[in-house]
Amino acid sequence: MAGPRPTSTRERPLSVAEVVRLAGRVLDELGLVWLEGEVTQVTQPASGHLYFGLQDKGSVLPAVMWGRDLARVRFKIQPGQRLRVRGRLGVYDRDGKMQLYVDFAEPAGAGAEALALAQLKAKLAAEGLFAAERKRPLPRFPRRIGVVTSAHGAAVHDIIRTVQRRLPTPILIADAAVQGPTAPHQLVMGMAMVVRAGVDIVIVGRGGGAATDLTAFNHERVVRTIARCPVPVISAVGHETDLSLADLAADARASTPTAAAELAVPDGAALGDRIAKERRRLDRELRHTLDRARQDLDRAAAALHARGERALAGTRGQLLQLERRLAALHPRVRILARGAALGELERRLAVAMRGALERRRAELGRIGAQMAALSPLAVLDRGYAMVQRPDRSIVRGADAVRVGDQLAVRLARGSLAVTVDEVDADAEGGAEVRP
Repeated sequence: MAGPRPTSTRERPLSVAEVVRLAGRVLDELGLVWLEGEVTQVTQPASGHLYFGLQDKGSVLPAVMWGRDLARVRFKIQPGQRLRVRGRLGVYDRDGKMQLYVDFAEPAGAGAEALALAQLKAKLAAEGLFAAERKRPLPRFPRRIGVVTSAHGAAVHDIIRTVQRRLPTPILIADAAVQGPTAPHQLVMGMAMVVRAGVDIVIVGRGGGAATDLTAFNHERVVRTIARCPVPVISAVGHETDLSLADLAADARASTPTAAAELAVPDGAALGDRIAKERRRLDRELRHTLDRARQDLDRAAAALHARGERALAGTRGQLLQLERRLAALHPRVRILARGAALGELERRLAVAMRGALERRRAELGRIGAQMAALSPLAVLDRGYAMVQRPDRSIVRGADAVRVGDQLAVRLARGSLAVTVDEVDADAEGGAEVRP
């Protein structure tokens, strides 16, 4: 109970602070009140507290929500929303204004969960987490599959059976709750565990259930973990009509765990049929290719043979020429060639010598004829004689001898020994010698 109200008179008026405190005590006596109105003028300073207004039918009531109470609200308070709030009325001493101190708020129309989900969806979409260009293709033949779901549910058994039936592939299972307050944390940790273990693809989801059981797959942390997962993610929440935020963030969505397993691995039987068909086609193409290759090889071999024959013929000609040149360079051939050249030189020398001898004989004959014409013997043959002293010197005149000299008179045929008896130096034609 509040204390007695102070009285005021003209002589003893109340102070402003007293009036503000008095108004605060009066409003506090109302206790917790529920109000409904439209949100206006929302501000949130660095302190984390939220200041807004609630208006209805032209009246506006300032309101404040402390940060510790705001953290429990699942949606973002924005202008234009119609809220149902709970709080206490009070007066802010500094301004002297009445305001509502709110400790709880919920949408007046749609539920808080629906509003929070819509706001989270809008925020994540604005960040591009649901963009189609972020979707990655699923690996055609994963070496290991990671499955994050409850190990006790039907979903994991459906996935295992389907994978083993289609194309047996190693599966790594991370047991995680799929509903309840701990489910978001376990789902996030399960995805981190299988990724660290080394998988090529992750299936995250659950079996069937009510739409209200999808809360864990709409949790912001779960959605962001799926979006930034380093390997492709298949969401298999198990609701055909209800689309979770995990479905929007995943690289592929399956309506059931069985469908997720079918997306993760190809159909082995169909793949075998296709491989057999492709093998037959490849066999045909290989045979055709080999036939064409054999024909090309035959043509190439024939062309190569012809080219080789031409090359061999050319080589043989070159070898023959080289053999001839080599034979011509052999020492025996050189000796024979030099012998032939020497014989030719000898023949030419003999011819030249014979010619020279003939010329010399002719010259000698001519000279001999000239000598014969000039020889004293020829003069003697014409009736002359040659007088010589004993020393065989020729007497050329009568004045060269004296009476009594012994002289030899050579005739054309034979010679005479004479003694000079008389010398006639005046005789015509020279001295006259008489025996």
